[in-house]
Amino acid sequence: MNILKDTHYTSQLISILRFIAKDKVSAAIKFEKELEHEIQGLIDFPLKYRASVYFEDTSYRDLVYQGYTIIYKVQADAIWILEIFKWVER
Repeated sequence: MNILKDTHYTSQLISILRFIAKDKVSAAIKFEKELEHEIQGLIDFPLKYRASVYFEDTSYRDLVYQGYTIIYKVQADAIWILEIFKWVER
């Protein structure tokens, strides 16, 4: 199973990392590294996280990490990482 990242997710993540890096660059690096570890863990357990509260389709899931929600979609051959946001922004 492959993990694919939507360009919307990538641009949102870059914005978040820049914001974190304004305070402390090492914190941004750590955030990205740990988040990537969580995402890579989806390969073994794609349904590990709850069904998304933003979609009625249970193939959409919500990975919650340090106050951020990462929406991803589980398909037969791939996991699409679609979006990352703070819950207050949605």
